[in-house]
Amino acid sequence: MARLSPENEVLAGQIIARYPRSRSALIPLLHVAQQQDGWVTDEAMAHIGELLGLTPAEVLGTCSFYEMFRREPVGTYLVNVCTNISCQLLGGEELLEHVEQRLGVKAGATTADGMFTVEDVECIAACTEAPCLQVNYRYFHRITHQGFDALVDDLRAGRRSDEIPPHGTTTRLRQTIPAGRWAGVGAVGLAPEVG
Repeated sequence: MARLSPENEVLAGQIIARYPRSRSALIPLLHVAQQQDGWVTDEAMAHIGELLGLTPAEVLGTCSFYEMFRREPVGTYLVNVCTNISCQLLGGEELLEHVEQRLGVKAGATTADGMFTVEDVECIAACTEAPCLQVNYRYFHRITHQGFDALVDDLRAGRRSDEIPPHGTTTRLRQTIPAGRWAGVGAVGLAPEVG
């Protein structure tokens, strides 16, 4: 797979410039790589290491620590079904079984068309809204089997793209800082340029 594209390499430079220490840009650059390919490739990690002056092992150490980064391809839609205690008590296990049956794959697998990857996950911090699941980290609370079926139908038909972008997309708006806005590092961090 790919290193960062030329456009993403420019974006990486802009992101790195925001930090007093370049290594602080590591997580944002991993997000850029994942948004580019849907997962973080070895080549992208090597490229990020070059940009930040880090070894591939240092980049891998961070990438593999956080669950949000994928080290292998996943479907366009990553479906995380919570089966932790609150969700379990309110039907999370049954919801997972329904999801697996509807999509024709077990947790940990991707549908043959590459559209959905299903995961059985621990708490996703929505205990009061159980049972719940996430699709590409967008929450669906108190979801029923029928609600999940409607969601799948919508995604297969191309609806909800305004609500649920392809996997790897963390945000649709990127923060930008005009050139020269940050003059340097103060005692507590970056200080706005005065003038």
